[in-house]
Amino acid sequence: MLLQENKILKFLSFMWNPLSWVMEAAALMAIILANGGVSREQNHCSSKYYMLVFFIQYLLFSLYFHFLIPYFEINFQGEGPDWQDFIGIICLLVINSTISNAAAALMARLAPKTKVLRDGQWQEQDAAILVPGDIISIKLGDIIPADARLLEGDPLKIDQASLSLTGESLPVTKRTGDEVFSGSTCKHGEIEAVVIATGVHSFFGKAAYLVDSTEVVGHFQKVLTSIGNFCICSIAIGMVFEIIIMFPVEHRSYRDGINNLLVLLIGGIPIAMPTVLSVTLAIGSHRLSQQGAITKRMTAIEEMAGMDVLCSDKTGTLTLNRLTVDPSLIEVFNGNMDKDTVVLLAARAARVENQDAIDAAIVNMLADPKEARANITEVHFLPFNPVDKRTAITYIDSDGNFYRASKGAPEQILDLCQEKGEIAKKVHTIIDKFAERGLRSLAVAYQEIPEKSKDSPGGPWTFCGLLPLFDPPRHDSAETIRRALNLGVCVKMITGDQLAIAKETGRRLGMGTNMYPSSSLLGREKDENEALPVDELVEKADGFAGVYPEHKYEIVKILQEKKHVVGMTGDGVNDAPALKKADIGIAVSDATDAARGAADLVLTEPGLSIYAVSITIRIVLGFTLLALIWKYDFPPFMVLIIAILNDGTIMTISKDRVKPSPTPDSWKLPEIFATGVVIGTYLALVTVLFYWAIVETTFFETHFNVTSLSSDSEKVSSAVYLQVSIISQALIFVTRSRGWSFLERPGTLLMCAFVIAQLVATLIAVYAYISFAKISGIGWRWAGVIWLYSLIFYIPLDIIKFTVRYALSGDAWNLLFERKTAFTSKKDYGKEDRAAKWVLSQRSLQGLHLMSGGGLEVNGRRSSLIAEQAKRRAEIARLGELHTLRGHIESVVRLKNLDRNVIQAAHTV
Repeated sequence: MLLQENKILKFLSFMWNPLSWVMEAAALMAIILANGGVSREQNHCSSKYYMLVFFIQYLLFSLYFHFLIPYFEINFQGEGPDWQDFIGIICLLVINSTISNAAAALMARLAPKTKVLRDGQWQEQDAAILVPGDIISIKLGDIIPADARLLEGDPLKIDQASLSLTGESLPVTKRTGDEVFSGSTCKHGEIEAVVIATGVHSFFGKAAYLVDSTEVVGHFQKVLTSIGNFCICSIAIGMVFEIIIMFPVEHRSYRDGINNLLVLLIGGIPIAMPTVLSVTLAIGSHRLSQQGAITKRMTAIEEMAGMDVLCSDKTGTLTLNRLTVDPSLIEVFNGNMDKDTVVLLAARAARVENQDAIDAAIVNMLADPKEARANITEVHFLPFNPVDKRTAITYIDSDGNFYRASKGAPEQILDLCQEKGEIAKKVHTIIDKFAERGLRSLAVAYQEIPEKSKDSPGGPWTFCGLLPLFDPPRHDSAETIRRALNLGVCVKMITGDQLAIAKETGRRLGMGTNMYPSSSLLGREKDENEALPVDELVEKADGFAGVYPEHKYEIVKILQEKKHVVGMTGDGVNDAPALKKADIGIAVSDATDAARGAADLVLTEPGLSIYAVSITIRIVLGFTLLALIWKYDFPPFMVLIIAILNDGTIMTISKDRVKPSPTPDSWKLPEIFATGVVIGTYLALVTVLFYWAIVETTFFETHFNVTSLSSDSEKVSSAVYLQVSIISQALIFVTRSRGWSFLERPGTLLMCAFVIAQLVATLIAVYAYISFAKISGIGWRWAGVIWLYSLIFYIPLDIIKFTVRYALSGDAWNLLFERKTAFTSKKDYGKEDRAAKWVLSQRSLQGLHLMSGGGLEVNGRRSSLIAEQAKRRAEIARLGELHTLRGHIESVVRLKNLDRNVIQAAHTV
């Protein structure tokens, strides 16, 4: 029985993460500072209570804004708030705190009751009590409750497509001794069976176990953790550095030291980042729901933006799971008939009620299904049976003549016809041609009945033609795949159907035919403790056929290990483990409960992360330099004001207008951290330069005719506060865009928030006098100077962004270092690396697999470094000999004037 996670505990868990821990540490420091220390003035203690109150209000502001931002969205066309969006997003946020119930949905699909032989009597019992060895009864319509082996009796028709267990589109015939799987449905017949596997040991249960045991930390969570850890480590380093310098070296007071540490803690934490991302994803989820896509895990929205591999089930996902006939491939054998006549005869030999999949496919070929019985009178109908493998109808046409039409397995129909010897070779050739393309063949024949009696054997049978049966692609699958490929997403088909059918589907959809059977995944034997040694095969293949749930799970796992962001689409039980394992699980329409339960289901730019890292670095570095060089103590309360205004502004990014990436987005953490560090350092130096110019020089007084602030620390704090606030918030416009910030117009809500926040910041700097915060007004003239100063130093930010990106791309360094061996510190000037690159190129030329860059794997364990180096040396030597031999052969070819192309076509070295 699955335990449901308490929603309150789930909600509270949102406050249990490294970023929250640092904020809680700041709160504790504020409390300690309020109740202790060496303050001589009582009003200083009370001022710390004010700061603590504001700090708590700040946390509540972030928390409630997480829910209330949709309400505060202003429609400038005069309309009121969008209450539908507001309520929808609230519901989605609450739903997001509910634990996944994929395994429960799987188990719920098991048949609750079954007929079992106990104590010599047939009893109806719960399916859950079945054990291996029980005798059960299976009849028409039953859902098989456990894996079982059929005993004596008539053959059964089992539908394994209803739950997409194996990907078969047609019911399969099972006879005595065959296995049937739990969860499949009996479509025809009645028989007894012995239970051979139950629970997690059954075919169905293995899928349930894989889903239940799969707890994956999403790619998005890993990225946020990395960014948060980077910010925390930066703050910790700054705090340690301050503590080491301020107390033992500079002998600063306890209160001053704690104040400076609080500045780093409060100002350096990107506390609004999780809130902004949550609101953005909630809005995206609501928008997707309006398009018919229900999002179960909101972080999947962002991960979908970075998806570069999409694995898709075939039956019911790429295809309709409904057989049809391809009219263009119908083969006609009777010169007096055309394709329409052959289809009409096949439709007459089909049932018009209680149709199976083949009958429905044939009848639906007609313009009107009623044509199957139009202008004829049915005399007798022979249903399909496993012995004859055909259906037949005896009918009277409008002229009163008796005819008999039949459709079925080509061999059975061919045996009826007199011209078998003449056409058998051609029939078999066409059947083989269809089979190579994954098409099933259906033969059609007819005969006249001169005796005009349904019991008469009739005249000779005439072979009319062959119909190719195929599960057709959905009408939009080809276009969807084409668009995905154009966007840089690799699409792979993973199906339980036959290889030939998979290749034909891939050919029709334009997704490639480089597909492999499941045996290529496993090799001869599969050791449970050994990973599949097929990572390159999985990466390069267009798809796999004949796979089971555990195969799909392993394919997704291998792709993830190769650093791909993997999406998985499916509709059946066999897809559930892979849907759960994938970074983005997408359950298509008509999916089973298990698939829907395991699935997840635009975009946030990495620019927000660059902003967070930059602000952390500028706060840590800038205020640390001011504190240690000039012993300047910036008021912690003003850092809190900056943080509140910044967070209020960046929360509106969730409604920003940005250009979506034409290719899969990827969180390039090295670029994020490097750009953040460089920009943060630049901003910190800009602030330090500004402080130096105010305190140590008369530059501003001389050139702008303003009063000196150097003797008034409270006014200096106001000036520094305004400069930090302006440049910090302006940075949003740089990081939100990949190009020039002034060429991409921001969203109206973001622009309004920026203007309001800066108006508040400017008014505080100009007029405010807050004694406990140690600030006082500086006047409008100084405010104008600070705005001009900030604008001048804002301009280089775009150039810095481009420079860092260019440097990290490798183009800036290849010419300087990698191609100049004199600058390298590698052994023998990198000779071994160059030899390894040559080996890789030669292996590609010889058609060999590329060596794995991560090292060789032996029985799932990494081989020793010595063995790896020895094998590399042997590989280099062997390919060197091969290269020499190839050169000798080419020399002989030229000397003998032989045709090199002809020789290479027949013999490859």
